[in-house]
Amino acid sequence: MSILLKNIIRFILLLLIQVFVLNEILLHQLVSPYLYMLFILALPFNLPRPALMFLGLLMGLALDMFMNTDGMHAAACVFIAYLRPFVINILSPQGGFETTQKTPSMTSMGVSQFLIYAAILVFLHHTVYFLLEVFGLGNPLYLIMKIVFSTLASLFLIVLYELLFFSKK
Repeated sequence: MSILLKNIIRFILLLLIQVFVLNEILLHQLVSPYLYMLFILALPFNLPRPALMFLGLLMGLALDMFMNTDGMHAAACVFIAYLRPFVINILSPQGGFETTQKTPSMTSMGVSQFLIYAAILVFLHHTVYFLLEVFGLGNPLYLIMKIVFSTLASLFLIVLYELLFFSKK
């Protein structure tokens, strides 16, 4: 299966899971699990930054249309799409990840490197998204707890997705 077809399927699958399953889950007003940003995290290593940002905008706008969130998801997605190459460069070994595989995953990066990579970008995504959602720092403890707990829930879902859908080579 081509990389393009895989990513189109991943886009649709993650969008549908987010809209019809995960958006219905809200635990104690603190945990909002988001899996859709995995689309940006799993795009090929060698994709240029403008293409990453455009695809992040598409995913964010698609979710914004379903959730009526006025561009908040789009802003958070474009932000992490912009920062993704920096994070990969910081985490990559001397030879880079491109030599081993074409896309970031637990198998191509190793479990610990992938978890660090995902944790950084998911945390940044949630920080931007929830700051835009709250649009103020009236209750900073609540905001921090929401970011941290939602990041942990999202990372759990990302690991689960990786274990279910990524074949070991």
